[in-house]
Amino acid sequence: MRHIFEELGYSRFEVEDRVMDAWNNIFDASNPNHFYFDCGDGTAYIEDTGNDDARTEGMSYGMMMALQMNRKDIFDKLWKWARTYMYLETGPNAGFFCWSNKPDGTKNADGPAPDGEEYFAAALFMAARKWGCGRGIFDYVAEARAILRTAVHGPSKMWFEENHHIRFICNCEFTDPSYHVPHFYELFAEDADECDSDFWKKAAQASRAYIAKACHPQTGLAAEYAYDDGTPLPPKQHGTFFSDSYRVAANIGMDSLWTGTKPEYETIAKNILRFFDGKKAEDLHDYMTNGRELKKLARHPIGLIATLAETVIAIPDVQSCPEAIRAVQRFWNTPMRTGRRRYYDNCLYFFALLALSGKYKQIKKTI
Repeated sequence: MRHIFEELGYSRFEVEDRVMDAWNNIFDASNPNHFYFDCGDGTAYIEDTGNDDARTEGMSYGMMMALQMNRKDIFDKLWKWARTYMYLETGPNAGFFCWSNKPDGTKNADGPAPDGEEYFAAALFMAARKWGCGRGIFDYVAEARAILRTAVHGPSKMWFEENHHIRFICNCEFTDPSYHVPHFYELFAEDADECDSDFWKKAAQASRAYIAKACHPQTGLAAEYAYDDGTPLPPKQHGTFFSDSYRVAANIGMDSLWTGTKPEYETIAKNILRFFDGKKAEDLHDYMTNGRELKKLARHPIGLIATLAETVIAIPDVQSCPEAIRAVQRFWNTPMRTGRRRYYDNCLYFFALLALSGKYKQIKKTI
């Protein structure tokens, strides 16, 4: 497991302190910036403070954070809230989770967002490896397998069957490049239903190839939404480099951390780091994937700075890449976000801290 911070000379004490400060910023109710809320009844939720709701994105992110920090109590509270209020019992999307709920649990929609399902499944499988399974909804393996079984075999198609690409929403004809998490699919190939193991192995290979196609060959930028061949949707249909897109850089870093660096990832990482080299938070905008700057300022500049640092993991020799060193320094010197939009930025920030400190670990099977 690589420790980029240590490779670049940051002390272990400083890093440990930063990780704990970030954790408390999100999860400590006495911290004014927190967005984890304990309901006092054995459940808890993560609030998207920019939209005043709880989303499968944030709930599954919170579970992954709790897993990595060995907080089973928080993990189980978040999962119970999701399973109680977000789970869809009937209709064509039965077995999935409502992508957005009010903080009181009321559903805002009747369909899922696939990134939530894949993060739920990954967190649940690794929770089983770390803590073992309980009963009912806390039989983590059974719950994760059911999610993925529905995704692959249910009436609402979450993946393209012919090429194993994840869809933006069920049954639609385009995808979101940031939903492609091949390092999770390797995990699914080991722990999902045995009959689907080959599907997930192929999904991992297909998503790595897709990421390489979706990232512009000069800038490294990917669009928020793109067609199945990697071509961005039109600009007015989220075919630009904006908030979702930032996670592609993070995913490249994470896949490299868990499964090893790859030449195509190194190229993408160096391109995107070069493109953003020297830019401060207030200089960040929305962009066409070819790098043309648009008028709209980045909605989540702190999150972008965090994911740019995380993509550094894709570079085998960080010391040989000045842009990579500067990206990590910029992240280290950037505080977490405050105010209404802090949720998304600070989730990406915390994940980057975990990844760069070697704490974002793939829990290995013990048998």
